[in-house]
Amino acid sequence: MNRRYHIKRRDKETPALDITTFLNLMVVLIPFLLISAVFSRVAIMELSVPTSAGGAASNKPNLAIEVIVRKAGLEIANGLSVEAAFPKKNDQYDIETLQAILMRLKARYPKKEDATVLMEPDIAYDHLIQIMDAVRGAELETEGSDEMQKMVLFPSISIGDAP
Repeated sequence: MNRRYHIKRRDKETPALDITTFLNLMVVLIPFLLISAVFSRVAIMELSVPTSAGGAASNKPNLAIEVIVRKAGLEIANGLSVEAAFPKKNDQYDIETLQAILMRLKARYPKKEDATVLMEPDIAYDHLIQIMDAVRGAELETEGSDEMQKMVLFPSISIGDAP
């Protein structure tokens, strides 16, 4: 009797694997993922670390625009001394004043493209991004219309630790 049981079992074929539901899922899922991948973009901004003067001394003065982010407020320096300093307002950095001073510097030095953002430790990352956006450019309202015009200030930004 044991032999018959084994013989009968050998004669049976294994059932086929039904993958139609899996294929239906893939037919719907793959186009959805391809379409949604178009809308996700990664923005990468190239930054550099400030370098010290290691070459021969130049005769012309080199203007260095430095925005120093401190816990108490912001400072704008020229590389040697602090030109302007303004404290936080309502526990927020004064971005409008920073942009106004940077626009005056850009008007005085129109060919200048680089600036340095120096930060003290323990400053929130969100504040760094807001200040970097303010250094890179400003939005100005055009006279006689409600349109905002983008003004490029200093697009080449270096970051580092505040002294």
